[in-house]
Amino acid sequence: MKFLKQFGIIMFLAFLGEALRSLLPFPIPASIYGIALLFFCLEWKILPVSSVKEVSVFLIELMPVMFIPAAVGLMDSWDILKPELFSYIVIIALTTVAVMAASGKTAQALLRRKERKGRNKR
Repeated sequence: MKFLKQFGIIMFLAFLGEALRSLLPFPIPASIYGIALLFFCLEWKILPVSSVKEVSVFLIELMPVMFIPAAVGLMDSWDILKPELFSYIVIIALTTVAVMAASGKTAQALLRRKERKGRNKR
């Protein structure tokens, strides 16, 4: 019963995300609105982490299975992808390096900021 309650909370926030998508004129997917609502509810302590923790762990463990249809779709489209494979590999490599660099710089900036705040409080 606990799983159903926790899943219901997540589904309710996903439903609110769908409602926001239909109300707001921005080209943002409803799932992004829903996950943002979940994030803000957890961050602002409106919703305690314990109220969605178990079902969240279950859904994260289930996530790799969700990539199987996408992989099958790629295999199905191999004839279309094959001529441009080198371009795709280059793009994937460059964007991976760019994301890693941006994530690292952001993490370093946040750590420095936190360190400065810690020194100012002393």
